[in-house]
Amino acid sequence: MDVGDWLAAPFGSELVEWAPIPLRIVLGVIFIDAGLGKFRRGIGGFSGWLESLGVPFPRLAGPGVASIELVGGILLLAGLLVPWVAIPLALNMMVATYVNKFKEGLPFQGSSDKQGYELDVLMVFACIGLILLGAGPASIDSILS
Repeated sequence: MDVGDWLAAPFGSELVEWAPIPLRIVLGVIFIDAGLGKFRRGIGGFSGWLESLGVPFPRLAGPGVASIELVGGILLLAGLLVPWVAIPLALNMMVATYVNKFKEGLPFQGSSDKQGYELDVLMVFACIGLILLGAGPASIDSILS
């Protein structure tokens, strides 16, 4: 019995294959909200913030990040190209983690006046999970395969 079988034993392998679905849905909603929020608040403000951090090409990076989050979130919800979509989303969150930790100097769990970056780290590993697991059975990916 390998580790995967041992972990799945209490639930049955049929149930375990459904595990990516709630992960995909929650991540999709979070990324859609993040991308839409950047556009709603004005992409110029987000691009200006990126510029203040020294991010190269902030006028391209701002709309690029917002678009990756919005389109990526929609594709995650639909279950289309999930392992491929999760790659740029994971990279996006790795950069967000770096910015929050080293550029902004935020504490991991936050404090009374500062947000932490624990959600960023969690989202990186959730995306890695989707890269490894795929979309799951209730997805466009499963219909097309």
